[in-house]
Parts: sequence; C-alpha cells; structure tokens
Amino acid sequence: MLATLIPLFDNEMAVGAYSIFAQRQNLLLQPNFAAGNRFDGAGSVVGLDIVDSIGLSDLADDREVFIELNDINIFADIKSQCKAPHDKLVLLIDSTVTPTENYLNRITELKKSGYRFAIRKLQIEQFETYKPVLLMMDYILLDHRKIKISVAKEYFSKVYPNIRLCAVNVDSQEDYEKLKADGGYDLYEGTFFRMPIVKAEREVAPLKVNYIELLNIVNEPDYDLTKASDVIQRDTALVISLLKMVNRMTVNSGINSVNHAAAMLGQRELKKWINTAVTKELCADRPSEITRMSLIRAKFAEELADIFDKKGLASELFLMGLFSVLDLILDQPMEKALEMVKVSKMIQDALISGKGELAPILAFMNEYENASWQEVSRLMVLQDIDMDSVYNAYISSLKWYRDLFTA
Repeated sequence: MLATLIPLFDNEMAVGAYSIFAQRQNLLLQPNFAAGNRFDGAGSVVGLDIVDSIGLSDLADDREVFIELNDINIFADIKSQCKAPHDKLVLLIDSTVTPTENYLNRITELKKSGYRFAIRKLQIEQFETYKPVLLMMDYILLDHRKIKISVAKEYFSKVYPNIRLCAVNVDSQEDYEKLKADGGYDLYEGTFFRMPIVKAEREVAPLKVNYIELLNIVNEPDYDLTKASDVIQRDTALVISLLKMVNRMTVNSGINSVNHAAAMLGQRELKKWINTAVTKELCADRPSEITRMSLIRAKFAEELADIFDKKGLASELFLMGLFSVLDLILDQPMEKALEMVKVSKMIQDALISGKGELAPILAFMNEYENASWQEVSRLMVLQDIDMDSVYNAYISSLKWYRDLFTA
C-alpha cells in the first residue's frame, strides 16, 4: 500500500483541504491488478484507514479531506471504516463512476448520510452526459490548462451553482497568481507552493538570524551546550517549548532554567530538538504547509534510512529533509540559504545538485509526495524495497508530526 497527503490551497495561500492519494499494489510487480485483480480488497478504502488511524484533527486540523473512490469501492461500507464526521469527508470520484441508476442511487444514499462529493478527470464534452452526477457534486477538479476559467465560471454558476471549482496541475506561482486574479476557483492543487527561489535574494529578518546562529552552533562537531543555551534564551517561544518538552520527559525534575534543560537533554537530543523547533519558528511567517512539509520530510527521510540501507546516515537524512525547503523559508536560492546554515557537504550535494549518497532518497521522497506511483513503483523495484515498509514509514512520519504538536 502507498499513500500520501496533498494540500489544496485557497486564495489566501492557506490550506483549505487535503487529498489522500493512495495505491494498494505495486503495479510494476502486479500488472494484472489494474485489470481484474483490482477487485481484490474492494471493500476497503485506503484513505479512510488513514483518517481513522491518525484522526481527522491531527491529520488535517479538522479541514475537509478528499478520499479517492473508484467504481468498485464506492459500494463499500464506508461508514464502518471511518468514524470521522461525514461532512468533513469529500468522496472523490472520476468518470469511471457513470451516470447510471446504480451509481446515482449510491451517491444519493451517501449524500443523505452527510458525505460530500467531488469529481475529477471529466472531459468538457462529458458535462451534459454527467449532469445527474454533477447536480450532486460539491466540488469539481478542473485542469486549468485545458479549460478557460472565464467560460467555466459562467457555465457552472448558471448550471451548477452549488459546485465549487478546484484548479489542478497548478505548477508555478505565476499560474497561481494569474488564476487567483482571474477569479472563479475556490481551491488550487499543484506544486506551485514548493517552487524554489532562483533569483530573488532578500535580507534575512533579525529574528531569523538568531535562529540560523543557533542552527550553526548545534551543527558543529561537539558543540558547546552553554553557547546553544545562550541563544535559546533570546527567544521566549523557544524557551517555553524547551522547558515544556523536558518537563514532560522527566518526573519531579525541578527544571527551571534553559541551561539545566539543555544539560538534561544532552548534546544529541538537544541538537535534534533545536533543528526541529527552530525550523518551526523559521516557518512562522510562511504558509503553514511549509512547516508541515519540512517536518514530515525530515522524519520520512530518517525512517527511509534503514529501508535504503543507509541506517548510519539517519541523522543526515533527517537534516536533509528538514532543510529541503530552506530556500522557501528564507526567501533565498537554495545554495545561498545553505551557506547560512552549517550542514555537511553530503546534504549540500543532495539539496543543491541532486547528487551524492543522499540524493536517491530525496528523489524518492519527492516522487512519493507527488503521488507519482508509477515512478515510485519503479524505484522500489530497482532498490528491492518492500512497499509496505515505505507506507509504514510515511504513516509513522505523519504520527510523529501529530505528536510534535500534542501537549
């Protein structure tokens, strides 16, 4: 099983919803699955399993979650598989769910139970044929490259006024800004929010300079705990976070100072906490999705270390994932951003040029994050990687991220 969580943004660059894209089998190893064998496990919906195991509030901060259905598992016992509020689950179908009586009756039944619906991969020429289906949809996902939004906006506002429009395959900030200015779309999905800075160079804000100084201290070999404590004390948010964490870890410790807390943690644990906590603070003025992505990538990379036979490089992989969006956090090109933070050449090579020992794991994570299942399957075959171990690593990363924000 493979699954990933993909954000959909609103016009304020805030996450409005998430989609869970999943694949049950490695199609390169089991090509027949795409045909008759796809009926196997038809009673189970992967996305519902994930929502139920992690919890909607922890997984998506109580936002709506789009869950893929196909023409088979739409008839599954959806209610028993997930206890999340029905109105927070958007059941995502495509053109394989045809406007025939059995499907229309099933959609009607699920709508009456409170579930919401979205449809994707519908061609313009199919709109009229699918009118009975579209009348029950809450969202439609449209490829903005294949449809004129001015025409779509007028058409849907007249014929299907209750449908919200979502633009997909939005792969640049320029496209996002233009679509937003044109109006008509409510949500946007694509890689546009991850596009790196390649030319712009802005001054780093004073508070961020302190954070970078702290990162540089703890990423030195055998760093000085006292020096790290001195910098931590300059930021109230970091002090509170550190003391809360250490007090949760100890019983009747009486910790009441940053120096004492740092000593209790020790070099290794303090370094890991600082790298994580400081990244969260650096992301404070960025879209919240950048924070989530940075931290989940860090943990996912660390979890993949053993799977890729790189167990000895787990710490480096954690930092690589954590700093994989440093260019977005600091509004600097990646090369310039990494000059400010002392990381190993191994991490620099992976993040700047996609080379070196860590690069294959970074490339794998990027494909996984994009739900590029065919390429993920190919890489797993080449590396002789078990699919379930990758899925478990990703789910473990989501749960770790959840626990970071749990008091």
